[in-house]
Amino acid sequence: MSKVAIVKSKGHYHGVKEVLELLKEEIKEKIRGRKRIVIKPNFVSTTIALSATHVEAVKALLDFISNYTSSKIIIAEGPASAKIEEGLRNYDYYNKLKEYDVEYVDLNKDDYIKVKVWNSNLEKKLEVRIAKTIVNSDFRISICRPKTHNTVIVTLTIKNIAVGSLINHDKSKIHKGYKAINLTIAELTKLVKPHLSIIDGYIGMQGNGPVSGEKILSKFAVAGLDPVAVDAVTAKLMGFNPLEIGYLYYLDKWGEGVANIDKIEIIGDKIEDFSIKFKPHRTYLSQKNWKIE
Repeated sequence: MSKVAIVKSKGHYHGVKEVLELLKEEIKEKIRGRKRIVIKPNFVSTTIALSATHVEAVKALLDFISNYTSSKIIIAEGPASAKIEEGLRNYDYYNKLKEYDVEYVDLNKDDYIKVKVWNSNLEKKLEVRIAKTIVNSDFRISICRPKTHNTVIVTLTIKNIAVGSLINHDKSKIHKGYKAINLTIAELTKLVKPHLSIIDGYIGMQGNGPVSGEKILSKFAVAGLDPVAVDAVTAKLMGFNPLEIGYLYYLDKWGEGVANIDKIEIIGDKIEDFSIKFKPHRTYLSQKNWKIE
């Protein structure tokens, strides 16, 4: 049974630190001996802070994993329409993380492999490029805030790494209809599945995400070693049915993780301890058409 930890968060640093402590033994075991550790934050915009992973969440993660590894750590991101340096500067990563021995990699400039994903005819013939830094890592960590989305209902740790690993405009290239993009995200995840997924849900984005939404003080943090289960639990906390989110449904169906809440072991706080409900994107109802396209 997949295990997911939930805590009530008092801040970006606090929530991430506390939720990782609940999984300390599992993470310690999984990270032992890993040589290529990559942290993938989310900078879908390099200027809108609410859309991005907060630096204090990453700081808490670095403080935690430094207890269990001495390997070089890479922070890798490929912003949708800017250079990674802009996000690192605007979100104070350079300053707040200067004490850590990390390397920054712009995934948009990375070497890549080519893979086939789903086109608008629901054929697996669309060629896209995915960054080798992510593919070749032997310990991938996806860390982001919870946000609603204009195409796939929610964007969490899976979408952060699967789509964020695509080179430049290949990110937009995969938008071939609701069913196709959900299948594509699930397909890409098989290549770049996170070994550790972390949701900093102290402040989320609701409404017209992933960039133009509104702030919601959601005050939770979620983590686990099964990214499908982490994203499913987070979706439930946000007020959505995880199995109505196409890529989670497919990954569960393909045996790549668990999206059925009843089959997930939850430790720490309980889903029922939270009464928040994220406002969905204005196209939410049409997004659910992935089931019938």
